[in-house]
Amino acid sequence: MALIHRRDEVVPPHGEVIRIDVRRPAAAEPRSAVLVAHGFKGFKDWGFFPYLCERLADDGHLVVSFNGSRNGVGPNLADFTDLEAFGRNTFSHEVGDVHHMVDLLTAGEWSGGRRPEAVGIVGHSRGGGTGIVTVAERDDVSSLVTWAAISTFQRWTREQREEWKRQGVVYIANARTGQEMPLYRMVLDDLEANSRRFDILSAAARVNIPWLIVHGADDATVSLIEARELVRAGPGARLELVEGSGHTFEAVHPFEGSTPGLDRAVGATLRHFRSSLGA
Repeated sequence: MALIHRRDEVVPPHGEVIRIDVRRPAAAEPRSAVLVAHGFKGFKDWGFFPYLCERLADDGHLVVSFNGSRNGVGPNLADFTDLEAFGRNTFSHEVGDVHHMVDLLTAGEWSGGRRPEAVGIVGHSRGGGTGIVTVAERDDVSSLVTWAAISTFQRWTREQREEWKRQGVVYIANARTGQEMPLYRMVLDDLEANSRRFDILSAAARVNIPWLIVHGADDATVSLIEARELVRAGPGARLELVEGSGHTFEAVHPFEGSTPGLDRAVGATLRHFRSSLGA
């Protein structure tokens, strides 16, 4: 199926520019829309994301992927050129980005003002966590898929948090680029000030829509234990375990083609949205 692909930018009331890719099938007007959210140190053009979006659009959905407004990737869409923004990317800001994108989708921003009949969200890793929180706070999302999702935003020990507060910043190594990426104290302060809101397992218990949890059995970045915690918490959740796969289902950046694990994740996602969104 031929696809229409265009790029867009929006500026939400709460902050900086969000850069967007919009894909849709050329042959028919989609009745459903899917929002695709990247994770920590992720971006919409990383590895498998364009491939996933094309497969979703080819299956009949309007598909919108985006760079979080403080994800650190600049206008060239490929490099972390704005580490100051990355360092200020609080959880409140990140969830605000997802809410804004769903607002636009449901209003028909990229479908000529026609509201989609159903909206789904796909989130990878930390993007899965923000997706869970967002869905728990809304009643206009019909379906959720999380890939390798975290079950908690709290990824630091007490000693690390104390040091973070003393220094005002911590640095996260990006193994792919060699960059030392800052996280300013405001990120930790925001998480602690909103600990109830950003309790992912508590939010998961309020996700009553169809929810597919896709997780690699050999994920060394986000343990399978976290996937099982989400399944237990989510009333509408079911687990698709991908044996032999890790955090990115063996996909790499730059993308070198699909893998058996990625094929399994994509296929399960397509089937889930066919049953819960239609196309």
